[in-house]
Amino acid sequence: MSEVVVLGAGMHPWGKWGRNFVEYGVVAARAALADAGLGWGDVGFLAAGNTMRNGYPGYVSGSTFAQSLGWQGTRVSSSFAACASGAVAIDSARAQIQAGRCDVALVVGADTAPKGFFGPLPGVRPEDPDWIRFHVLGATNPTYFALYARRRMEAYGATTDDFAAVKIKNSRHGLENPNARYRKEFGAAEIAESPVVADPLRLVDICATSDGAAALVLASAEYAARRADRDRHVRIAAISTVTPRYPNTYLDMPDIATDSAVGAALPERSFRDSIAHAAYEEAGLGPGDLSLAEVYDLSTALELDWYENIGLCGEGEAEALLRSGATTLGGRVPVNPSGGLACFGEAIPAQAIAQVVELTTQLRGEAGARQVDGARVGLSINQGLFGHGSCVIATR
Repeated sequence: MSEVVVLGAGMHPWGKWGRNFVEYGVVAARAALADAGLGWGDVGFLAAGNTMRNGYPGYVSGSTFAQSLGWQGTRVSSSFAACASGAVAIDSARAQIQAGRCDVALVVGADTAPKGFFGPLPGVRPEDPDWIRFHVLGATNPTYFALYARRRMEAYGATTDDFAAVKIKNSRHGLENPNARYRKEFGAAEIAESPVVADPLRLVDICATSDGAAALVLASAEYAARRADRDRHVRIAAISTVTPRYPNTYLDMPDIATDSAVGAALPERSFRDSIAHAAYEEAGLGPGDLSLAEVYDLSTALELDWYENIGLCGEGEAEALLRSGATTLGGRVPVNPSGGLACFGEAIPAQAIAQVVELTTQLRGEAGARQVDGARVGLSINQGLFGHGSCVIATR
């Protein structure tokens, strides 16, 4: 399989700007192209992640961004996989390059998010498990995250102090990220004063919804080898968009959980059963090779689950790993050196792309005060609706 290289990475800062998502995406795309030293005319394929809350242009985001950048006959694709949309777009671009259909591809994701937490899309859809979750159970996303947090507490003895420690770590990391929405360091006392939203999670334990964008310029290894900036190139070693091998929820409520597996048996869990394993296999690497990881911290408690799912530790050992300092900057495998969703919030089609932007920045050695020393291998991971996987491994 031919290699694909990241030539450029760019972002629009995340926040609540209240403007059209296309504006954010174009800013990120142009930043990525400038970082690569290329122009829009050099791009042979554009892959975009869709946004479902921004009207018809959001449903055909590939052509929407192509129009805004300037019609030039470029091939486009538009993908939706909820929070995994960006990874699917990266995978589509990589496949086009590997098939020899283009030398350079642009990947873009952008979103304008509603005020407050995400709610259900309009309409009556009783056949939709996500609609049932919101309307029948009243289980908003914070409630859903709180169920996971309570499970960690019951199964592994996690405490609210452990959840607070994740917030403290990520807020410290995000201080040095100019694209982060929240650049404020939290302490334990301030977290304890934050209002409870869904017990045991407090407001600061749960990520916000945000506007923002991220973009990457990918190229074939042969094209990249002809360039003078080879010392900045980062290789995409693997992409996994597989579903999990096991459900992440108890089987007594399989039809209202967005990442459930209906009717599945529940085998013994290990990282080998996770979304990450397919990426490790493709890259020929394992958890012990990682220099850093960007994981999907929808809540502080969910970050702990990801430690186990990517194999940084065994089941039920995430709290001890966190307390050891291994996942903070200066530790064995810093997790979310970008600040994670704790500092960015959710801009759904941009999230997986933004994670790879951070991996690229770290592996180039260009992350400044949040730089992971000697970074050589990075993993990003999240999960879209109904178990849609999203894992990327990048290397120097």
